[in-house]
Amino acid sequence: MAEEINKTNQDYSESSIRVLKGLEPVKQRPGMYTLTDNPLHIIQEVIDNASDEVLAGFGTKIILTQHADGSVSVEDDGRGIPIGIHPEEKCSVVEVVFTRLHAGGKFNKTSGGAYSFSGGLHGVGVSVTNALSDKLEVTVWREGLESTIVFENGYVVQSLVSVKSPRLKKETGTRVRCWPNPKYFDSAKIPTEALVRLLRSKAVLLPGCEVVYNNEEKDIHQRWKYNGGLREYLLEQLDQPPEIRPFEAEGFAADDDENFSAGEGASWVVVWTEEGRLERESFVNLIPTPQGGTHEAGLKDGIFQALKSFIEQHGLSQKGVKLIGDDIFTRASFVLNAKVLDPQFQGQVKEKLISRDALKLVSAFVRPQMEFWLNSHIEDGKKLAELVIKQAQVRQKSVTKVAKRKGSSVAVLPGKLTDCLSEDISRNELFLVEGDSAGGSAKKARDKEFQAILPLRGKVLNTWEVDRNLLFGNKEIHDISVAIGVDPHGPDDNPNLSSLRYGKICFMADADVDGSHIEVLLTALFYKHFPKLIDEGHVYIAVSPLFKVIVPKIGRQKERRIYCLDEAELNKTLEKLKKEKVPESKIEISRFKGLGEMNEKELKETSLDPETRRLLPLSLGGISRELTTSAMNILMAAKEAESRRRWIERHGDQFEPDI
Repeated sequence: MAEEINKTNQDYSESSIRVLKGLEPVKQRPGMYTLTDNPLHIIQEVIDNASDEVLAGFGTKIILTQHADGSVSVEDDGRGIPIGIHPEEKCSVVEVVFTRLHAGGKFNKTSGGAYSFSGGLHGVGVSVTNALSDKLEVTVWREGLESTIVFENGYVVQSLVSVKSPRLKKETGTRVRCWPNPKYFDSAKIPTEALVRLLRSKAVLLPGCEVVYNNEEKDIHQRWKYNGGLREYLLEQLDQPPEIRPFEAEGFAADDDENFSAGEGASWVVVWTEEGRLERESFVNLIPTPQGGTHEAGLKDGIFQALKSFIEQHGLSQKGVKLIGDDIFTRASFVLNAKVLDPQFQGQVKEKLISRDALKLVSAFVRPQMEFWLNSHIEDGKKLAELVIKQAQVRQKSVTKVAKRKGSSVAVLPGKLTDCLSEDISRNELFLVEGDSAGGSAKKARDKEFQAILPLRGKVLNTWEVDRNLLFGNKEIHDISVAIGVDPHGPDDNPNLSSLRYGKICFMADADVDGSHIEVLLTALFYKHFPKLIDEGHVYIAVSPLFKVIVPKIGRQKERRIYCLDEAELNKTLEKLKKEKVPESKIEISRFKGLGEMNEKELKETSLDPETRRLLPLSLGGISRELTTSAMNILMAAKEAESRRRWIERHGDQFEPDI
């Protein structure tokens, strides 16, 4: 063993430190930059660039072709990528766009920028496409020239060559053709249905834009150009006619708007059906957000507030019926397209919007429009109220049934548990919070209707090797079990989950080493002694930020608070603010030492509010229980200290410690 350690020390030298340059970070960790199920997302990056040209008012057509050789090309009739030499990089701009991370025309959001509203944020989109392709060709028609550049595996193999364009000088545009490298993806096949759906949605969201899809292998040729916009598209997707007329409207900030930047807002259409398939799609600056986010929350909030007011004004409320936002959307289908000046997404793949201001933005425009619509269509409003009240009654009835089953075996709840009022298990949330001080802040910041708080004192016992019959000897473990209403069990047991008191059990700890340790100990507890709760999707981790960045009011841009999870996210934020030309001296950065240091508002925004928090489900993913158990045994078992040391020696360089 000593020889092995010495060899390791000898191998670790100055030459062991590797700096990843260019597109190498993407090739090393493609999952950090895109979805690796199949190449659809790297194609979407090219489609999004073409869409941004149309959105900016410079394009009218997008043509996607799946070629017989497995390549995919996307062509637009926009302005064409600039073909001149970049003043700083000293090479063609086309080469910069496709070979440099964090390069693009979408950082400058100020007046005069090439793109005011776009989906591209970080400048990594098409460079990722290039990095993960065997070959990529770019053809640009601009300034009366046809310019071509060719890449292989992310590297230039044919520099930019320009010849006189066979097209008219005014016929500008860009075509990108790529051959995705199958080694980076689980499947090299692009799902046709998902691709068609994506293209068709672009046609819907870009009025007057013609979108063409060609598949040479299957001899498919489709064209979309929606004159009826969102409404036509949504009604086409439904398999049942709506109960009432669609609610279709839009709202955008004017130049003199004091709360939002000019052009920000949303367009939407919502329909309600009593049965049948629901269709729900949302977009931010034309980027699909299949996981929703704060813009969808704004739509829900605006409609809920307006309808609640309408019900009260017309005396339509029913005794004993308390409406919640979910009642309104139980049978609602919608298409929402938000325009946000500087959107923040969860991850590079942009599937969920997390911009906190987007909730206020969309709600502010939806509510008055909904109020006007309800009062202009009184009978439709009453039908909608009736439908929503019926949904609330169904929900409350099911909750009552659950409550009766629980009543037969009531346990004395822990004294330090601050319980919620609701008995609706599907909504209720329990937060296991590190420390009494954070627990006190969480009690003030929570929604007492459905959120409960159980503060934990110190670090939880490592229960990995504790016999199940001895667990209740530890007060913290006893309190957790009693609070959630489920007894400890094994992976092969069939515990009675009908007594479960919360649909979500959330670990909430500081964003430091101690906090991570507590989360690991809780993970071990639930994986070993409450595995069915993980299997059923009831266990979550609340991701708390480490930094807060305050950006002062500049021009029409109001003061912003940006929360960053770690130093890497902080550096990206500062880089972005620098490109926005925000003076460094005016930026305030503070580091949270712990949850207890956050005030009520901060804790609510970052960790508790369902619409603005980051909550990650705890699951096995694609790894088997056997492998997971083996890894957990190495990490948590006292007798595995030697194996743990060897594991750290092998894998320790893959992690960045917070010391």
